[in-house]
Amino acid sequence: MNAPIIDPLQGDFPEVIEEYLEHGVMKCIAFNRRGTLLAAGCSDGSCVIWDFETRGIAKVLRDKECVAAITSVCWSKYGHRILVSAADKSLTLWDVLKGEKITRIVLQQTPLQARLHPGSSTPSLCLACPLSSAPMIVDLSTGSTSILPIAVPDVANGIAPSSRNKYSDGTPPFTPTAACFNKYGDLVYVGNSKGEILVIDHKSNQIRALVPVSGAAVIKNIVFSRNGQYLLTNSNDRTIRIYDNLLPLKNGLEALVDIEKGIAEPNGIEKMKMVGSKCLALFREFQDSITKMHWKAPCFSGDGEWVIAGSASKGEHKIYIWDRAGYLVKILEGPKEALIDLAWHPVHPIIVSVSLTGWVYIWAKDYTENWSAFAPDFKELEENEEYVEREDEFDLNTETEKVKESNINEDEEVDIVAVDKDAFSDSDMSQEELCFLPAIPCPDVPERQGKCVGSSSKLMDRNHSGSPLSEEAMQNGQAANHASSPLEEDTGGTRLKRKRKPSEKGLELQAEKVRKPLKSSGRSSKVKSKSMADQDMSNGVYGDDISDEYQ
Repeated sequence: MNAPIIDPLQGDFPEVIEEYLEHGVMKCIAFNRRGTLLAAGCSDGSCVIWDFETRGIAKVLRDKECVAAITSVCWSKYGHRILVSAADKSLTLWDVLKGEKITRIVLQQTPLQARLHPGSSTPSLCLACPLSSAPMIVDLSTGSTSILPIAVPDVANGIAPSSRNKYSDGTPPFTPTAACFNKYGDLVYVGNSKGEILVIDHKSNQIRALVPVSGAAVIKNIVFSRNGQYLLTNSNDRTIRIYDNLLPLKNGLEALVDIEKGIAEPNGIEKMKMVGSKCLALFREFQDSITKMHWKAPCFSGDGEWVIAGSASKGEHKIYIWDRAGYLVKILEGPKEALIDLAWHPVHPIIVSVSLTGWVYIWAKDYTENWSAFAPDFKELEENEEYVEREDEFDLNTETEKVKESNINEDEEVDIVAVDKDAFSDSDMSQEELCFLPAIPCPDVPERQGKCVGSSSKLMDRNHSGSPLSEEAMQNGQAANHASSPLEEDTGGTRLKRKRKPSEKGLELQAEKVRKPLKSSGRSSKVKSKSMADQDMSNGVYGDDISDEYQ
């Protein structure tokens, strides 16, 4: 789509389903940093990488040890690595370009989500959120894990607060928690089952700040915007909240330590809450006040101006779009299939959603062209109008033309080396960044290829081998081909013959011959020979003396 003819007054969000992708049963999706590649985890344990520009499959990552469904996929900063978590409690790190498995680690619990450290091009640390235990930092190079705290201990009594979801048999409590790194990975933000946001230094494994969420409901999702300025939480009270990140994007941990030093009293939880009030500030709340529905897979747009979330109702594929001010601007209604996962393209106004059946739907903008962008005096007409042209309007050198002086400095040097920064980019470009994968042609299936070769050789043999009839016909000077049919094969001693049906013209000539006997014997023989020739041509005498046979 040409950018100059797009109406600038239109909302920059998707509106219609443009296309869908199908490959097995896909469960989760993730874009790389530039949006050129889309990774999708499948139910058979494979991870398929789509070239989003051509909408074709660029690579399929398959581990023989993993046959369980994929629960999450995550790209590294420059796109050279992909981290895949599966329902068999495994974490697998892949080399995207080579298609080789780097390492595989099996945890004690099923990881519902896993995120690579965003501060490194080749990260060795990841953040995993298991199903029924606290989030943990996993060292992929050594396999060691470090469980993060999910609640602030009561300093006065020296004990940790009891969980709401403890089992009676003494097993570990079910603590549904969500966690994510900040933009550069020096802090981890954890949302726990008590409705609290904990800011944790994962290196020292200490809670630095606490932000209570109104309603104290379980936090199901927590995610940062692409630019790191906003934090989104999805709670069990059916409300999505947006927080403004008050810490600097770089060196956030150092700024947090300085804030702690500036607060002398009180100590304990109250001090953490005071520090937390200087880390995050509530910006907006989103909810459907009528239906009071739960939300699924909420996230930001690439530029952080829009917030989207899917309906968690069964049999509904609805996507709600809000602007950052809190106004609902669009509801996208898809097929009658439940929605599983959502992702917004990092650069373009495109949404990708995953349905329960495993299809991936691509939502794009329905553009309307604004042709007045070509010229400021362009006027779009609703109906035809009569136009009277001037006498010199189409002359080569018009009398009314005025020579305008150019304000361009021709002596100024033009910079053709510097590259303009992408408006949606969250950091500078890197030469090491992997944006596209080389196309690898798929070889033919050996069985089909063997059959094709065998059939072609059989065709050649049968075309070169002529019957005695054909040789006799060639000797008599007839221009007919009596070669045996290439489809002729012997199937267990039985032969099926195919005879061509006479044409309508041949039938008419036969009927006319029977109906109207000719008077003159000479003329009769002449017409007879002609009609017989036509009949023979229509019945395929020249080609069907040796009939075609099917297998």
